[in-house]
Amino acid sequence: MAAALYDPQDGYYARPAGQVGKAGDFITSVSVGPLFGRLLARHIAAWHQKTGTPERWRIIETGANDSSLAGDIITALERLSADAGLEYVIIEPLPRLAQDQRKRMPGVAVLDSAAALESDPLPTFVLGNEVIDALLFHVIESDGTGWLELGVVVDENGFFAWQPLGPAAPELVGKLPVMPAGYRTEIRSGVREFLQPLAAAMTGGRMLWIDYGFPRDDYYHESRTTGTLRTFSRHRAGEDPLDAPGEIDITAHVDFTGLADDIDAVGGQVIRFEPQGRFITNVARSWLLEMEGRTDDTAKKELRAFQTLTHPGHLGSRFHVMEAEF
Repeated sequence: MAAALYDPQDGYYARPAGQVGKAGDFITSVSVGPLFGRLLARHIAAWHQKTGTPERWRIIETGANDSSLAGDIITALERLSADAGLEYVIIEPLPRLAQDQRKRMPGVAVLDSAAALESDPLPTFVLGNEVIDALLFHVIESDGTGWLELGVVVDENGFFAWQPLGPAAPELVGKLPVMPAGYRTEIRSGVREFLQPLAAAMTGGRMLWIDYGFPRDDYYHESRTTGTLRTFSRHRAGEDPLDAPGEIDITAHVDFTGLADDIDAVGGQVIRFEPQGRFITNVARSWLLEMEGRTDDTAKKELRAFQTLTHPGHLGSRFHVMEAEF
């Protein structure tokens, strides 16, 4: 998975940005238009004001892709007169994407790691939209008495194939119940290491993670026998990540119980876990009041975007928001 997604030359995400959007392989809330970023900016501005509007403060974005969200947030903060002292940072370890982001957003710092910020920590708002689902995960399968970890080999015909590597590490599966033989699922082990340098760059603040997933009891429910591993290409979902590695997105849902545990381990406290629809609706209250009575084409377009972001039949229930305070 690391090679297929993140190899600097041939990985899926190492290519020039273009995977996201109607012309790409999948859409995100950012694809709906700038309203998503503008509403997030209102939420960030409210937090900034609550902290006493420090003279220097930071937004750290992970998984910025083509940096559209960064542009939408910065523009909205400027219009709200809430950008004084802001340092916007994108964390991007892939050189080609980082180069493109620097060209598109010359006023934004693009770093390959948040570790570079640990010597100058600031009040910080960290955010990532559909980032945790793309972090590396292990594929495991029950043999009826315990868990085996699956690896990838080349079979006798020269094709990639799954093969048991042996018992999964106890520290990886210790919290999971034993399932019937053949039950296959996924588990992430590196989320805490991903969060740690972000937390170390903060002198207090928030983390906001938006993604699809379930609490642990639902994620590892006995009826979910084939897990949540999915691939995406040209808006078509598949289940075989070995089919065209490097050419397709590989993802799995987020175990939000595990994410909460990892946030706690790096010094945060979860203050919000709710569907995106509820979160966006609450954030948008003042914006909705401003929209009352407007019937112009721009207003109609923005209200349609709002409905897409919040309606349970669209993105409102598909994604969840987990926010933590540090």
